[in-house]
Amino acid sequence: MDREVLREAAARIETWFAENGRALPWREDSPDPYHVWISEIMLQQTRIEAVIPYYKRFLGRLPDVRALADVSEDELLKLWEGLGYYSRARNLKKAAQAVVKDFGGQLPGEASKLRTLPGIGEYTAGAIASIAFGEAEPAVDGNVLRVLARLLADGRDVLDPKTKKAMTERLREIYPKGERAGLLTQGIMELGEVLCLPNAQPLCGACPCADLCGAHASGRETDFPVRSAKKERRIEEKTVFLLACGSRYALRKRPAKGLLAGLWEFPSAEGHLSEQDAIAWASSRGLGPVSIEPLPASKHLFTHVEWRMKGYRIACKTQSSLFTWTTNSEIEKAYSIPTAYKAYKNNLQRVPSTSSGTL
Repeated sequence: MDREVLREAAARIETWFAENGRALPWREDSPDPYHVWISEIMLQQTRIEAVIPYYKRFLGRLPDVRALADVSEDELLKLWEGLGYYSRARNLKKAAQAVVKDFGGQLPGEASKLRTLPGIGEYTAGAIASIAFGEAEPAVDGNVLRVLARLLADGRDVLDPKTKKAMTERLREIYPKGERAGLLTQGIMELGEVLCLPNAQPLCGACPCADLCGAHASGRETDFPVRSAKKERRIEEKTVFLLACGSRYALRKRPAKGLLAGLWEFPSAEGHLSEQDAIAWASSRGLGPVSIEPLPASKHLFTHVEWRMKGYRIACKTQSSLFTWTTNSEIEKAYSIPTAYKAYKNNLQRVPSTSSGTL
């Protein structure tokens, strides 16, 4: 029964997408494998509206695989600045280098070969293979799992890898090939993004599969998909410093491994420091602090960690060799600062308050 439902739903979704698919930059021409790849990696954990300007800027600078393989890491991370999950960018470069070395600069058309490249897992391999090459290979992400769980009224935990594997196999049994494969892959994603909504009442009245849908038939649309409870994020408190010496600000590079690996950041200390402790911190590093001004508190959510930050702008007499000192314009041009520090980066352009405490 499920196979017949899926087969009929797939045909309807293909037709619906061909008539209603949104005009997005990576859909403007016949599917280009490189364009599909870049867009799919950028769209992981990121809203479409946020991705579009990054996608256009990225392709303007790195129009093909060879350009991506040759770009410096600093420039690559600057192009990626603000998208987060920076390991995605590093894996893009590693994969591009492998494509140049092993596949003559052309992305392979089989999902099995795509999965051998850094940063390309089951979903991305399926998306590229089906959209750009017409392979009968599903691409199953959270949107697709939600559509399938509701369509089949499937009560299994969608966060369980076994559930994802089983649903992928169900789809693979009925997947078309050629142009239809790309239509189905994009169509089922689109359906999940614009109609079969997460965390909200789905727009069943506009859905081409409403009369096939098990969840809709029972009026239990929002009961699906079923998800196990997520672990709470670990809380970390930090004090962030905008250290100014003349027109230059202090930066430091994060370690090569771990959270935000290899990116530039403003110096910081663990915990929430008082003004007196912040002055002592700066003095102990030979900075010769002359004034201090509190900055607004900020927080940033990572997958498993939440940073709760307070900050200070400290004017200094000395440029300590512990840090890299550079101007605001140079930071904008060449240094990739994670979004976690956005509130403090925005303060670089602000004139210091006249109430700053002179030491």
